[in-house]
Amino acid sequence: MAEKESLNPSEDWRRLPICTFFKEARQVFKLDSLGREILSIALPAAMALTADPIASLVDTAFIGQIGPVELAAVGVSIAIFNQVSRIAIFPLVSVTTSFVAEEDTLGGASRKIDENVCLEEGLTKDAETKEFLPQKGGNVQKSDSIGESLNIVKEEYKRRQIPSASSAIFLGGILGIIQAILLISAAKPLLSFMGVTSDSPMLYSAERYLKLRSLGAPAVLISLAMQGVFRGFKDTTTPLYATVAGDATNIALDPIFIFVFRFGVSGAAIAHVISQYLISVILVWKLVQLVDLIPPSIKHLQFDRFLKNGFLLLMRVIAVTFCVTLSASLAARLGPTSMAAFQVCLQIWLAVSLLADGLAVSGQAILAGAFANKDYDKATATAIRVLQMGLVLGLALAFILGTGLHFGAKLFTENVNVLHLIRIGVPFVAVTQPLNALAFVFDGINFGASDFAYSAFSMVLVAVVSIICLLILSSTGGFIGIWVALSIYMGLRAFAGFLRIGTRSGPWEFLRLH
Repeated sequence: MAEKESLNPSEDWRRLPICTFFKEARQVFKLDSLGREILSIALPAAMALTADPIASLVDTAFIGQIGPVELAAVGVSIAIFNQVSRIAIFPLVSVTTSFVAEEDTLGGASRKIDENVCLEEGLTKDAETKEFLPQKGGNVQKSDSIGESLNIVKEEYKRRQIPSASSAIFLGGILGIIQAILLISAAKPLLSFMGVTSDSPMLYSAERYLKLRSLGAPAVLISLAMQGVFRGFKDTTTPLYATVAGDATNIALDPIFIFVFRFGVSGAAIAHVISQYLISVILVWKLVQLVDLIPPSIKHLQFDRFLKNGFLLLMRVIAVTFCVTLSASLAARLGPTSMAAFQVCLQIWLAVSLLADGLAVSGQAILAGAFANKDYDKATATAIRVLQMGLVLGLALAFILGTGLHFGAKLFTENVNVLHLIRIGVPFVAVTQPLNALAFVFDGINFGASDFAYSAFSMVLVAVVSIICLLILSSTGGFIGIWVALSIYMGLRAFAGFLRIGTRSGPWEFLRLH
């Protein structure tokens, strides 16, 4: 009896929510079947996700050579464009990945059954017609008949019937056109809201860059929608190739348009637009080989399902991006020097953080299939593994940025005042990486479990607290205050993700039985 009582405290300790995340921690680097599956999706996804921010960093480096005013102007325009783009496309991409993964998982079994039926019918028909065929070379006739049946089956199921893919591309195109019209027609009011007033030296360059870059909005949203489809198929390699091809084109065209043709910031925008349309063309070309993009009827597009879950994530993404956009606006109000330094730090902060988003994409795709099959053991193992990988990645990024970013700041500008502020922001960029990694991975886990409602409402609460912190700390601490508030913001995001799984609620109630 005494022995039993002595064991109870240990068992109770292991049942604490925090212990869930340290389960089998020694296997975080184990390349078993689950580890290989996660990495095969996460690595190409991370490379594709970071390719565009890296291209933006190259844009920033080229524009920084023109002058700090142009650098600050482009930073404000990019913040506006990314804000509107994320509001339009992030909900669509997230629900598309989950829906396509579910449909592909459930449809895979039915495709196999239908193939077997077709093969059996082909063999039956061959047997029934055998007596009517010439006996000479009968074996050849039988082989040809079976081969024809196999070819029919192969051709029939070469393209998958995935209604969510057609829905995502259609909605992406419509949203892209709306975004382009909105940004071009309302460029000045939006820039004014961001702190770039009519008497600001940044206005002319910021307006030109924003209007030209907005012409690529339809391509941006369609290509991101297609990336969501490929992620649902657990294929992150194809989007990687397309993104690298587009961004390499962008980087190659930047110096030509900016310096050779002397288009300045307009040249950077034109190069970016060309690269986005190239990415879209490549992805469309690959996708039509896999999916029948023309559904049998409008009903198959399932717009009601997209709109219901998309609206929840729309609330979430508005809350997420408003915090980042507000921080950029507050930095712009401090002047061109502060905005230029903030732009560099923010681009690096976002670029390296997106490495963890690759793990989030991997977790979402695998979890969506696991929940569709009600394979809760795989769901648990996947969630724990990607979280542990995310934490290790965050710690590694913190070390790399903390030690190396001080020396790389001169790549973006030679202005002494801007460099001084960048060095002040470096510790915040580095220290927050573990929090960023966990926040991104928790998002992917919740999306994979189709827990869109919790993701939306928890993020709204986080945003409310973070906005209050931004307004108070920016007024009292200036540039440093903004980064302190952003650090609080990412910490709250990570904590909100922990609560759902840690308390074993919502779709994770099954953990109470483990």
